[in-house]
Amino acid sequence: MAKIAIIGTGSVGATAAYALIASGLGEEIVLIDVNRAKAEGEALDLGDSTAFTTPVKVYAGDYPDASDADLIIFAAGANQRPGETRLDLTQRNVAVLKEVAGKLAVHWRGGILLMVTNPVDVLTYVASRLLDLDPQRILGTGTILDSARFRYALSQHTGVDARNLHAYVIGEHGDTAVLLWSRATVAGIPLEDFCRQRGLNPPDKEQIDRYVRQAAYRIIERKGATYYAIGLGIRRLCEAILKNQHSVLTVTGPVEGTYGYKGVAFSLPTIVGREGRLFSLELPLSPQEEEELKRSVDTLLKAQAEAGF
Repeated sequence: MAKIAIIGTGSVGATAAYALIASGLGEEIVLIDVNRAKAEGEALDLGDSTAFTTPVKVYAGDYPDASDADLIIFAAGANQRPGETRLDLTQRNVAVLKEVAGKLAVHWRGGILLMVTNPVDVLTYVASRLLDLDPQRILGTGTILDSARFRYALSQHTGVDARNLHAYVIGEHGDTAVLLWSRATVAGIPLEDFCRQRGLNPPDKEQIDRYVRQAAYRIIERKGATYYAIGLGIRRLCEAILKNQHSVLTVTGPVEGTYGYKGVAFSLPTIVGREGRLFSLELPLSPQEEEELKRSVDTLLKAQAEAGF
């Protein structure tokens, strides 16, 4: 069993801790937050829940308590406000990451670092530059949520369980995300062929594209933050890592040559296991998808440069 440290106990960090406890992943979870009282309150509440789950030790701590953590989840920093893009958070959250990275460098003996805070692609790249870790051991949640939204929308259209759909979103976890329509399949059958077989109209690509891209904005406008789906996404990633499942998930990490890009982090379908990002897959893209990916990468490179990286 593993020890997990969660840095940042806002809505996302606390929900991730709850999902991890409910799933039985990890035997020890330490919560770290600049607001110690908040971390203590969450730990007390979560600790009470362990009477209904498998035994988990959960407590509020500080960076020395994370020294032997197998997995650190970085969920600290500012959240999107209504009307803000993820990239609008760059300067604020890079500053938070720099402060945390300095403390981790002193206390943490190393393991896997899972970045969650937005803009997650930029922060994952910055973390790879600040910390002396093998780059494959640094990964971000990337477009796992975008891909889940894509599959959910296609599930609603086709009437098929989303778990039997393969449809990926790559590039930025943000406004320039790339939906890979050309690679979408149902039980191995290309999406358009499946729709013809079933007598269904082709999916409305523009409507689904808008749904996937604007989901976070709709949620934030109505309830202030998104945390349930990403909390379960974090749990899924932790499961793939801690159980060495070699699962294919669209995580973000520093790219060195995939599709010809280097010195940038963006999301790709990636085999994920105990050592982190084991191998990123280079799927064939349509000409339009290649153009969209270039625009997405250029956006991220610009954001990295503005952050000083």
